[in-house]
Amino acid sequence: MIIWLASYPKSGNTYVRAFLSAYYFSETGEFDFSQIARIDQFPHEKFFKEKVSSINEASKQWVPVQREINKDKKIRFFKTHSFLGNYQGNQFTTPETTLGAIYIVRDPRNVLSSLKNHYSFDDDNALKMIKDKTRSLMSNNGSHASLTYISSWSENYLSWLRNNQFRRLFIKYEDLIENKYETFRDIIVFANTLMNKVEGVNRSKLQKAIETTNFDVLKKKEVSETFDGSESNFKKWRKFHSENKNLFFNLGPENNWKKILNKKISKEIETSFEKEMRELKYL
Repeated sequence: MIIWLASYPKSGNTYVRAFLSAYYFSETGEFDFSQIARIDQFPHEKFFKEKVSSINEASKQWVPVQREINKDKKIRFFKTHSFLGNYQGNQFTTPETTLGAIYIVRDPRNVLSSLKNHYSFDDDNALKMIKDKTRSLMSNNGSHASLTYISSWSENYLSWLRNNQFRRLFIKYEDLIENKYETFRDIIVFANTLMNKVEGVNRSKLQKAIETTNFDVLKKKEVSETFDGSESNFKKWRKFHSENKNLFFNLGPENNWKKILNKKISKEIETSFEKEMRELKYL
């Protein structure tokens, strides 16, 4: 069955993905980019046997494809930015295919400034994206099978928060930065519980995974190593970011909306997402 690693885009999903791959897919906790490919993204065209021509057509296959993936009865982590709910009447996932989920949430003001860098957006386009309840992400090759319905920042978060059909752990990106050991330990305890692993947390492995997925380390590795273990995909990755002059691992913990966003934009975010931001203690 599936353990989802879920978030709105630019909220720390890849950071946690790197940590989990180091902890679970290495002997010592030492991270390298080849491991990260062990945690695939869903939806993705590689899991669809037939070509689909629309997101509606693809969404009808989300759960059947997950059933097919689960036929070997293995436990897998999957990264997703998907809204958890129905898209035109089609469910993203069900308790039948899902063990649980780890959801990472981040201050939307810092999400917006990170979106600006990643997509080369100006303030208005980034603000439009983060507020858009109908928003989807399309893969570079235009495949509908890889298209992800993300909705807005708040609707994405609330869709996972309000779903009580399977166990979920909610992690704040800020805690990953400020309370690394405790937060990553909690993630391992939660994942081990879902997987019925009886052993406790391997402290030395946990510490090594934290050290080798430190943001500065990941940023240096992005420049010098393969991002996902595939040389061809790495070349495409570097080509995309060199053309846009943007690194995936850009500012990270140094991404401070107070220094980057103008007051009008930050105020509009606070007004749009006031209820959720207060509940999360961002306000």
